[in-house]
Amino acid sequence: MKAHKIFAAVYAAGLAAFTGYLALDTFVLKTVYQTDATQMNMTMFAEDSSTAAESSTAEESSRAARDSQSESGAAGSGSKVSRHSRSNSRSSSIQTQPQTDSEAGTSAESTAESALGSYKDDHIAITVTEQRIADTTVYVADVRLSSAQYLKTAFANDTFGRHITAATSEIAAAHQAILAINGDYYGAQESGCVIRNGIVYRDSANGKDLLCICADGSMKIVNSDDYTADELVEQGVWQAFCFGPALIENGSISVSVNDEVGRAMADNPRTAIGIIDDLHYVMLVADGRTDESTGLSLYEMASFMQQLGVKTAYNLDGGGSSTMYFQGEVINNPTANGNRIQERGVSDIVYIG
Repeated sequence: MKAHKIFAAVYAAGLAAFTGYLALDTFVLKTVYQTDATQMNMTMFAEDSSTAAESSTAEESSRAARDSQSESGAAGSGSKVSRHSRSNSRSSSIQTQPQTDSEAGTSAESTAESALGSYKDDHIAITVTEQRIADTTVYVADVRLSSAQYLKTAFANDTFGRHITAATSEIAAAHQAILAINGDYYGAQESGCVIRNGIVYRDSANGKDLLCICADGSMKIVNSDDYTADELVEQGVWQAFCFGPALIENGSISVSVNDEVGRAMADNPRTAIGIIDDLHYVMLVADGRTDESTGLSLYEMASFMQQLGVKTAYNLDGGGSSTMYFQGEVINNPTANGNRIQERGVSDIVYIG
């Protein structure tokens, strides 16, 4: 009997200690590695006379244009914003060519696409459309850039560390983003390479697919065990994401019908990014977990992106994180807290601006 009492006391003490640790780790001990994490390694673009030499002037010009085109304020955390079309344009030096049939994303499973809005300036051209795929509403942002320096990332509260979060719309508004999607939620993981805007924040391999977006505008997927973060930066990697998996490589789908992320359900809200051609990207967010949208499997999302002409595609954090922000509004229906229509805090965003 005495032994049982000792075991029970030890077990209770251990459980209390473990619970306390989890509570501290989750809610109190925000393991902050770097505050004011807003640096950008613009030396990566030194050979591009149209970018690095003019980066400061271009940034000021783009911000002025966005300020004049955007409505006051962005959607706050936990709010749903009405969506409507906008079209803003100035003279552009971006080469915009007619879409091929594959780029148009025609599919027997999809209905006719609906235009939600567009943006164009000297360096950025964006068109956002809404489509229906597999009983799910999908938001597709077609992005053409003059340089990869306009494909940026940002952290919640401009701080790199675990358990530091903010709504995608809040981070996007703080950085005057034209377009933004949630990132890979690096802060929920203790490992995985994190390179943002050419700066190394975490050099820790996790054996997973690592998406690399390079300063020359190209996109590649590597095994995170094969390179250090510093080696990747030396190779010109501008952004690196560690969520995964890869969806398309060399134009071929790289996930199977049964592939899934961890213990997630087959159909989910999804966020993905891909490349069609030089400096021609696609950002995709799919609704899910609602009566109107069931969500997509990884294979369904990969198949759809392949139909858009995407050559390389990568899965970012999905579920309640999946959010697309465009010109001051959240345009999809993010689900969080019991699948209510509202944003969930995330660690980071990918944005155009």
